[in-house]
Amino acid sequence: MAVLIDTVGAATPPRHPEKAHRPDQPALRKPDWIRVKAPVSRGYAETRHIVREHGLHTVCEEAGCPNIGECWEKKHATFMIMGDTCTRACSFCDVKTGLPGALDPAEPAHVADATAKLGLAHIVVTSVDRDDLDDGGAAHFAAVIGAIRRRCPKTTIEVLTPDFLRKAGAVEKVVAARPDVFNHNLETVPSKYLTVRPGARYFASIRLLQRAKELDPLIFTKSGIMLGLGEERGEVLQVMDDLRAADVDFLTIGQYLQPSRKHHPVVRFVPPDEFQALAAVAYAKGFSMVSSSPLTRSSHHAGEDFARLKALRAR
Repeated sequence: MAVLIDTVGAATPPRHPEKAHRPDQPALRKPDWIRVKAPVSRGYAETRHIVREHGLHTVCEEAGCPNIGECWEKKHATFMIMGDTCTRACSFCDVKTGLPGALDPAEPAHVADATAKLGLAHIVVTSVDRDDLDDGGAAHFAAVIGAIRRRCPKTTIEVLTPDFLRKAGAVEKVVAARPDVFNHNLETVPSKYLTVRPGARYFASIRLLQRAKELDPLIFTKSGIMLGLGEERGEVLQVMDDLRAADVDFLTIGQYLQPSRKHHPVVRFVPPDEFQALAAVAYAKGFSMVSSSPLTRSSHHAGEDFARLKALRAR
């Protein structure tokens, strides 16, 4: 059965047209350890102005990150390239879904200029999924990395990539541009992929991370998962083993937060002590760096974490 949704005649097209007619999901009350302060600082306002001035998108805003106030106050932002519209419809994600527009050839320069104005020592660049492009957007990632290198040669660069729809040669293009950190999030355990991340394939994501390390053994690789989607502890431990088998250096684990009642429900709010216990297990399994807490996100404290990773490797 096909469902037709009028996104043209509506005054405001729905952000997630594929979810518009789904029944509302239950929403659990957030515990005290999840609450954050509203962003009102001067630094936040200055960061917002620079982002708007350059016509850029950030995953901080588009995905509703709870840490936006803290990060933007320090003038840390994660730029989301290739537009604000994703070709996937993951049930956990708040990024807009639909048919994206053409790539902006000036975007690499705009990202580089914003990096310079913010004075970033470390920048994180992510993107929407662009399954409509022949290489999934890999060449555009490479162009952005190159523009930042030329404009801000001392800035270290972390990319958080999609899976490029398993398109041949995509990861090779990105790694050839020499980012300092290659991040690709698994998001959840394999058993939840059909309901949480239906457009992706778990072992293809594992292979993407493994391939990045094969192409450049010195690159730092990183991945993250969310808890609270109904996963079992044993499944989380198996994900750790799979990532270590792919020689991934850095693992992030955070609490899933439901963007709206149309999104996947939060099955459970995982208490902080369980995150700490998982961090201990992950370190025991051989990860060089682990960030595990309810408010952990892939880009949260990315610069500080990269500096620690470099120091560990230098020993």
